[in-house]
Amino acid sequence: MTTETLPTTAPGPYRITPARVLRSEWHKLRSLRSSWTTLASASALVLGVGLLMGTTYTSDGGDSDIDTVVLVLYGSLLAAPCVAVLAVLMTAGEYATGMIRASLTAVPRRLPVLWAKAAVLTATVFTTMLATCLLTFVLAQIWLQDTDQAASLTDPGVFGAITGTAVGITLLSLIGLGLGALLRSVPGAIGAYIGGVLVLPQILAALPYESLRTALAYGPTRTAAALGSATPSPGDASTSGALLALCLWAGAILGCAALLLRRRDA
Repeated sequence: MTTETLPTTAPGPYRITPARVLRSEWHKLRSLRSSWTTLASASALVLGVGLLMGTTYTSDGGDSDIDTVVLVLYGSLLAAPCVAVLAVLMTAGEYATGMIRASLTAVPRRLPVLWAKAAVLTATVFTTMLATCLLTFVLAQIWLQDTDQAASLTDPGVFGAITGTAVGITLLSLIGLGLGALLRSVPGAIGAYIGGVLVLPQILAALPYESLRTALAYGPTRTAAALGSATPSPGDASTSGALLALCLWAGAILGCAALLLRRRDA
């Protein structure tokens, strides 16, 4: 009597590949109602506030020194936390539901799951926010064309600032993704984002230390704001410096999350 040896590896069609992990994470994102609700809320805030600014602006209101892109896309300040919540749900939300165990069982190397989440989030958020910001700017200019805030996409720095706004929101969302993976708690990660990224820099900026204020210019929110301005304010980082700093913030937090993901139990 002979016994057959079972194969120790899965057949070719069922191998784990980066494309399949990406597809899995994309399916998770698009199949959840909360994903589209959060993205729609972020887009609605940018569009709604932009149209409000456009329809109510008057040249004699004393706001002529405000950057046109900043004025029109002021709603991005409200949209960024919404997108960060979506990012937190992508990681910490799986720990809350127990889905993370299935994800890490299917992909034992673990890190491809995190990188796939980051890639899917980046593509989704950047595409959505860029389209929303472009649409908002074009529509708002219908009412601003006869004011001192009239501008077009071909004006120096305008398209770059609109793109920078989308990039800033995207990189801030990656910080939220990393915090969710680090803390593995939805309330904890959202609290850490609000407290550490939004509130703490405002408190520190009130302290009478010039060196601290200079350092804060390279914080996440200030660098995101610098990316979204066609005419950067004095004291803000340059566009290239802001982009580098924000990438480093997102990369450092995701790197810490990756390190702990390999070492901790699910």
